[in-house]
Amino acid sequence: MPEHKIGTREEWQATRDELAKLEAEQAERNEEIKSKRLDLPWVPVEKEYEFDTEDGKKTLAELFDGRSQLLAYNIMFGPDYALGACPGCTSLGDGLDGSLVHLNHRDVTLLCFSRAPIERLTAYKRRMGWQFPYVSTYNTDFAFDFGLALTEAQAQQIPEVKEMIDNPPGWLEEWSRQIGAELKDGLREGPSWIAFARENGTVYHTYTVMAPDPFVAPYYSFLLERTPKPQPAEPRAWRKDEYPD
Repeated sequence: MPEHKIGTREEWQATRDELAKLEAEQAERNEEIKSKRLDLPWVPVEKEYEFDTEDGKKTLAELFDGRSQLLAYNIMFGPDYALGACPGCTSLGDGLDGSLVHLNHRDVTLLCFSRAPIERLTAYKRRMGWQFPYVSTYNTDFAFDFGLALTEAQAQQIPEVKEMIDNPPGWLEEWSRQIGAELKDGLREGPSWIAFARENGTVYHTYTVMAPDPFVAPYYSFLLERTPKPQPAEPRAWRKDEYPD
């Protein structure tokens, strides 16, 4: 006996019409949120940062690559990760390359940050077949200054993080094995989007959002929300070259 409902076309249409009303309300709410996001104040970045890139050392301003906007995703790949980046973040990264040309032609530079050394990022990028720029924040205060990572002391002060470290669910223990790092180190990295603007020679921090916001999720998860069967509650993920089959 199927667990899902079976009905007539008329019943489907009536239920779909009710759902359409909710989706329209959500779309209207999203427009309001987008407007408020654009109204956020821009904060000048006064501290100097120097990053390791595949093309050598670069400042934050140089990462813009001549454009006026910079949008970056912080992939969970800390210096202590022995086996590679977070599988969920990796899945998100798999969906970015198709957006590069479109964002670049709209005055936006798209890239990813991680705290692991550049040599490991470059090797992982090659393994995954990624094309977007991948920048290392290793040996800088950047990730800590902008809330993209936690110090060990900070992690212990956040009850939710401390609870996951002390009493991890099964899927999180498996995640720890996937990245090759203890949870006390692995969970200090923040899966986040961060945005900057550059105007008249000044770089401004404009926006940051971190998981569990839906925007900080593998792109395919938005597709799965429209498929007929519900997905498991546990956020289990594999890298694309590590699926069991």
